[in-house]
Amino acid sequence: LRFQHSTSLTARNNCIIIRMAVLLKAILTPQSLLVLDFRGVGLERWLVRELAPQLASQTHTLPFEFRALEAVLQHKVNTLQTRLNDVEPVILDILESLVDPKILSADRSKLHVLLQNSKSLSELETDIKVFKDSLLKILDEDEIIEELCLTKWTDPRVFEESSLGIDQAEEMELLLENYYMQAEELGNKARELKELIDDSESVIFINLDSHRNVMMRLNLQLTMGSFSLTLFGLIGVAFGMNLTTAFEEDPRAFWLVTGFMFLGSGLIWRRLLSFLGRHLEPSVPPLVIEFYDYNDETHLQIIYCNKFLTS
Repeated sequence: LRFQHSTSLTARNNCIIIRMAVLLKAILTPQSLLVLDFRGVGLERWLVRELAPQLASQTHTLPFEFRALEAVLQHKVNTLQTRLNDVEPVILDILESLVDPKILSADRSKLHVLLQNSKSLSELETDIKVFKDSLLKILDEDEIIEELCLTKWTDPRVFEESSLGIDQAEEMELLLENYYMQAEELGNKARELKELIDDSESVIFINLDSHRNVMMRLNLQLTMGSFSLTLFGLIGVAFGMNLTTAFEEDPRAFWLVTGFMFLGSGLIWRRLLSFLGRHLEPSVPPLVIEFYDYNDETHLQIIYCNKFLTS
């Protein structure tokens, strides 16, 4: 049992074998809870400070195995919630900085941290799914739920209902459904956070493409300007030849030729820019990326307006 890292609740020989992956492994009987592995610091603290007082309390009317199983499931859910709370703010902060349209390039260090937290989020999503599947497997089988009610088979009033008018099997089912719903909620949050990472990745690529298109357009404009100056610069080359003409003796010739060169170059450049503008694609609507902070219930919104500057 110690070296089996699956997640399951199995009733066998009037006891419940609890496997919570590498987190906790225990054997539950109607009178005791035997924990086989408590090497983790957090688990040891939970055993001493929370589990022992909860099991020793006499205020609960439920049998011992109900209280012990509830404590174990609650500890599992709290552990999953803690893992989600650890990665969520880090991911949101990194995504908020990466989708900023002002940045010209993505920070490699932030991308590395995002990759690590994304892997942790994927592992968490898998653990939540395994935990949910183990509970759902029990909820689908009424016989397994009956077997988990250990006290029911040792109590002389085995076929009588509890003082609340609810059978122990129904109480066990309600208990498992409660933690299944909590795990379902955690799974939804993890899935939404994973989808946000995928959406932000597309925005980052669009942002980088937009800046790349701006640089390409600037390069194209400079190339067209150089072409215009070179074209009308041929006039100056012609007057630079070792040939004499009557036009060179005119004191206004230099200014006329120079003005004509700059005017012609400017007109050609504007004409090329107009031709370029007609062949550009129209701007696309702004992209809106929304960030949700599930802990503080705050809503952060980043509007990223991008333009495709391709010909």
